Amino acid sequence: MKTGFIGAGAMTQAMLVGALKKQALKCDDVWVTNKHNKTKLAALSTKHHIHTTYDLSKFMENIDLLIFSVKPKDAFDSIQAIKPYLCKDVLIISLMAGISTRLMEEMIGMEIAISRAMPNTSAAICKSATAFTFNPYTNEKQKQIAYSLFQSIGTVTEIPEEQLDLVTALSGSGPAYFYYLIEQMQLAAGKLGMDQRTAKLLIQQTLIGAGEMLITSPKGASALREDVTSSGGTTEAGLQVLQQCHVDKALYQCIETATLKAASLRKNVQQTITTQIKNA
Repeated sequence: MKTGFIGAGAMTQAMLVGALKKQALKCDDVWVTNKHNKTKLAALSTKHHIHTTYDLSKFMENIDLLIFSVKPKDAFDSIQAIKPYLCKDVLIISLMAGISTRLMEEMIGMEIAISRAMPNTSAAICKSATAFTFNPYTNEKQKQIAYSLFQSIGTVTEIPEEQLDLVTALSGSGPAYFYYLIEQMQLAAGKLGMDQRTAKLLIQQTLIGAGEMLITSPKGASALREDVTSSGGTTEAGLQVLQQCHVDKALYQCIETATLKAASLRKNVQQTITTQIKNA
């Protein structure tokens, strides 16, 4: 299955590392192009032994799966560049935040199978949480192709397209929230006299253990928290500080604000692209 990536940024690189490791993609079947960064393409070719090119006729020849991994602002130009070579049998997967499948259809100008997906950079270690949606022109075989690809790099969940702004805020941006929490825990340990290497090891394994417990235990997060919290103990004392600092409200506002930002960016990019379509 010939697979083409348009865009060679962090998300493309993470997907390549994970999918090639799991053999969901084969090196000789993968082609990557980008706007103009030849150095990045050369590095990807050397590292993964894949094909890279700026010859779009060669890139699009006999292509089965086309993955758009460019910034939303570059969507229109990227689609215009490949349109002359595009046939309706291709499955398109868009990783671009804020661009609906309907808007993709308008830019492409044909009834074609499109999936919108929101993985995260944990794809590089096959631990991505990916949510995706499909347009009405996607058949069952094409859906299975998308499922197989994203299952190779983590977990997959099919959702209504209108929830993708929330997904962007929750699991797309989610790794950064956890990294921030770990960063602050390490800093706190350092201020209290522990060397950073020891703190990092303890916190990392604690995070891994808690994650595995959430996955393997029949109990939910609330019950697991209660299991760790003894009345009058150290955990209770620490949690009381978090409650007094209204961490619950801060986390809600974090997710809400990021969701609203995703919605705002979506509206802005849709207005821009609608204008570009009219002027084309």
